[in-house]
Amino acid sequence: MKIAVIGCGYLGAVHAAAMASLGYETVGVDVDEAKIERLRRGEPPFYEPGLPELLKAGVDAGTLRFTTDVSEVAGSDVVFIAVGTPQRAGSDAADLTYVDASIESLLPHIGEGTLVAGKSTVPVGTAQRLADIVAPTGAALAWNPEFLREGFAVEDTLTPDRLVYGVADGDDASVARLDEVYAGILARGTDRLVVNFATAELVKVSANAFLATKISFINAMAELSETVGADVTQLADAIGLDARIGRRFLNAGLGFGGGCLPKDIRAFQARADELGHGQTLGFLREVDQINLRRRDRMVALIDGELAAVGGDRVAMLGLAFKPNSDDVRDSPALDVSRTLQERGRVVKAYDPEASETARRSVPTLEIVGSVDEAIRNADVLALGTEWQQFRDLDPAEVATKTAARVIVDGRNTLDARAWAAVGFKVIGLGRPDTAPAA
Repeated sequence: MKIAVIGCGYLGAVHAAAMASLGYETVGVDVDEAKIERLRRGEPPFYEPGLPELLKAGVDAGTLRFTTDVSEVAGSDVVFIAVGTPQRAGSDAADLTYVDASIESLLPHIGEGTLVAGKSTVPVGTAQRLADIVAPTGAALAWNPEFLREGFAVEDTLTPDRLVYGVADGDDASVARLDEVYAGILARGTDRLVVNFATAELVKVSANAFLATKISFINAMAELSETVGADVTQLADAIGLDARIGRRFLNAGLGFGGGCLPKDIRAFQARADELGHGQTLGFLREVDQINLRRRDRMVALIDGELAAVGGDRVAMLGLAFKPNSDDVRDSPALDVSRTLQERGRVVKAYDPEASETARRSVPTLEIVGSVDEAIRNADVLALGTEWQQFRDLDPAEVATKTAARVIVDGRNTLDARAWAAVGFKVIGLGRPDTAPAA
């Protein structure tokens, strides 16, 4: 079987490498020549654990290649569409420019027997429109949404918790073709759901909307906890023991970011508005606002502590929107750093992997090469991304390297008692402050 993947960004590069690892002759296509050159050398253009090894194995074995020439998809049995659907400028809606351009570029090179399988997250109604465009070529179209978590993308592609096929009514041939692609994965007992186009399109955005709502719910409880003196982490532990609720995604803190949850819930709301169901998903606007307020709250906490100590220097630990990623799209940590800098604060930031992407996003931000450089001469320390490296810091050792004695834990992940024992005041979001030991 021959596989093509259109779009070699985060989703596409991982998917192409995974398909090659399953033994398929795979070609990845992208218009970005610099990105393609790196991929040809087996070098991912972004940080993702496990991907360098997977890429290199495929390139070295000759089962995986990359090109900017879309005509090289000719003869492919399945062509996956894995391009981005960013938020449209000046709107909450998804920008389908890249999806539409991909389909248009494919038309001269596909025909009877080709399956075009969309993986990109698109507004409901898109698949049917694209199927109508593809139909005259004799090719078929299916929608096969992705469920990747950054930092676990290789694992989620090769050992997914479910596979969803969105196909036209009665299109058994497309189901059979996807079953062939995923034969090894299905053999392990992976759940497979065959649904119509609209259902497949709604699966990813519905899942993201639910997760975003759960995160924002506990952050709303954090806002209330700060007022009444409750501890939101203990609250989450207590309600998370209810099997109907569960503890996962009940971590209060700086909130969610990245290239999926924020733009997906906004696009979902925008599409609901277009369909005349704006009120149905109106709660997502408040979900979004609760999430954004957490950033404002962390800025206010840091500002307050700087005023208390008469300083203006902040050490920001973490810039990626989550650990095990170099992605700074809509990153809460980077947003807080930018806001503090705009207010005249002196911010020194460090991230194990996201330094370069952060520099491209905020060129004026001072980004240093180590924790020690970031905390030296700081007045307040701030944790913005819960990298294991930061969770493993020895508070006693940190205390010898900085005069700061306040740390604002934006992820509620540090051992507050251990930090307080060596003289730090620890401030969490939605938690009572932990005073330094006498």
